Amino acid sequence: MKNKIYFFFLLILFLPIKLFAAELNKFEISLKKDERCFHSNGIPNHKTGIFPNKGNPNSISQQKIYVCVPRYPKKSTASTKIKGIIGIALNGVLFRPATAGFWDPKAPRGHSRNGNKNWSVDIFGLKGRLGLDFNNAHVGRGGMYHYHGLPTSLVNKLNKSHIGYAGDGFEIHYLPQKMSGWTLKEGLRKSGPLGRYDGTYNEDFFFEGTNNKLDECNGGMFNGKYVYFITDNYPRVPRCLYGEVSSDFNQSRHYII
Repeated sequence: MKNKIYFFFLLILFLPIKLFAAELNKFEISLKKDERCFHSNGIPNHKTGIFPNKGNPNSISQQKIYVCVPRYPKKSTASTKIKGIIGIALNGVLFRPATAGFWDPKAPRGHSRNGNKNWSVDIFGLKGRLGLDFNNAHVGRGGMYHYHGLPTSLVNKLNKSHIGYAGDGFEIHYLPQKMSGWTLKEGLRKSGPLGRYDGTYNEDFFFEGTNNKLDECNGGMFNGKYVYFITDNYPRVPRCLYGEVSSDFNQSRHYII
């Protein structure tokens, strides 16, 4: 009798945990004529760092994400600069490389949302990196967990180079040997936050580019087709796109649920 009671107690104790774990990550891909669509709750299918943390005061919350991109993307001759969401990973988590911080000498941390727009901070150049976890991700004000760089746990889980799609429909890949054509400037800044170019700001870098490196949007040919790459060096995640960017991205279509 005692064994039966003990078994029943264990069942009650662990069943909710199993059900909750099964509901953590929700991600679906569907094809609609000329579109590839993604439906996600924004929760990753891997472990994350602890949030809130010292550098990030936000808690992870489920999102209602539904975005579509061109199924047959076409590369144009001109690129489009992207300030917000650049794409989506193959687990439904969004890539958002830029921050909302700008040089602000009056702010306690030296940067703020209302700072000088000519000097935008790069998260990897900041002390504490705004609480990034081991997946180069953290949480926004609305509770959205998002990647600023290589999603390490996802790459290990997928065990392939293809890890997502950009907002214009081109694939996003990661290959360790791929390096961007962006380079840190030498010398001292002539205006703004005076001091040596140290990578604190995106404007500390310039696109040098060589035949052996990627284009300004971290794009290049792979297996006979144009794709974007996540790189281990700046900018890590593309900051511009060469195709027609879906209007679904960077719109108010990501809601907390």
